[in-house]
Amino acid sequence: MYVSSVRADTPTGSRSSSPIPATVIGLGVVSLITDLSAEMVTAVLPLYLVYGLGVGYLQLGAIDGLYTGATALLRLAGGHLADRLQRPKAVALFGYGLSALTKLGFPLVGSSVAGMGLVIGVDRAGKGIRTGPRDAMITLATPSDGLGRAFGVHRALDTAGALLGPLVAFGLLSLLFMDYTSVFAVSFCFGVIAVVVLAVFVRQPAGVSVRRPGLSWNVLRDRQVRRVVLIVALLGACTVGDMFLFVGVQKTSGLPVGVLPLLPLATALTFMVVAAPVGKLADRLGRWRVFLAGHVVLFLAYVLVASSWGGWFPAALVLLAHGVFYACTDGVLMAYVGPLVPEQVRATGLAFVQTGQALARAAGAVLFGVAATGLSLAPAFGVFAAVLAVAVMVGARW
Repeated sequence: MYVSSVRADTPTGSRSSSPIPATVIGLGVVSLITDLSAEMVTAVLPLYLVYGLGVGYLQLGAIDGLYTGATALLRLAGGHLADRLQRPKAVALFGYGLSALTKLGFPLVGSSVAGMGLVIGVDRAGKGIRTGPRDAMITLATPSDGLGRAFGVHRALDTAGALLGPLVAFGLLSLLFMDYTSVFAVSFCFGVIAVVVLAVFVRQPAGVSVRRPGLSWNVLRDRQVRRVVLIVALLGACTVGDMFLFVGVQKTSGLPVGVLPLLPLATALTFMVVAAPVGKLADRLGRWRVFLAGHVVLFLAYVLVASSWGGWFPAALVLLAHGVFYACTDGVLMAYVGPLVPEQVRATGLAFVQTGQALARAAGAVLFGVAATGLSLAPAFGVFAAVLAVAVMVGARW
């Protein structure tokens, strides 16, 4: 059994004064360029699927679930392989390269929803392979008392790319008269640049052990890690996919259809601005507390969408809350779990948590599609707000 002697959520009472490691900055730049590439495609998908191809809520829920869940099992494979080989950079490099190549597949499938689902699945598989090794490199390169800040800086750089991606896509579509092929081609070029930056400029942390572990799957024998996986999965099943959230905001607020590709910008901007400060706050106050607080903010966002208040102001509040939710949960969760897992199996341990979350969120997206089909959008958001509130209370008690 693997047992960690470090309490991950003990507030330090003071901020780490050490500089952000070069590995973290390098991986942040790679993530910035990669997210710029990925979000160029993501930003146009809801517009293309709902208003271009006319897909229904059930189909959108399935695609959204695939977008979220296709990473799940391969997160485990990527994490386990990185631990077995003790070469997280090489495994992450393969994942980034696979995602870059898929951008060439979008123009080939045309208007086929099934073909698009296949391409999205492969793209998300690349994301799944690289995520565990990448986050393990961050934890190995950073002192434990500064993990929240390090992940916050990384996620801020990552989200800067998510902010730029929709802008570049919107500009290309405006200049080239809705030419989606140009968006996919430029996205591929940025993906290749990210792979080159990772290969040439990012060093594997010196903390990686040369000793190969045994069955790294045994990390789940640790009671605290197992409990975190279960609670994170419960919360994930009560969340709505991003595509649905943006479509819900646009429709319930009565915003013009043309602004739909731009709605992720508000979420990304908020995430980018508050990720690092929230990471520092989590190091001081407790990372699990901040993680749960992020879900409380998301609950408030669902309530606003369910209320169907029209206009830009409630829409802006929802998107602002959505960005705060990601700042409180994405990197903070990895900073919390990292010290719980021994170094030699850290990529696998992080991947287990990420996999549970991804599978649960995929199931949540599909269930929300069913609920929205039967109830319509606003009441479905109300139902999910209620179950999310119960899940947060369970997480707080455990």
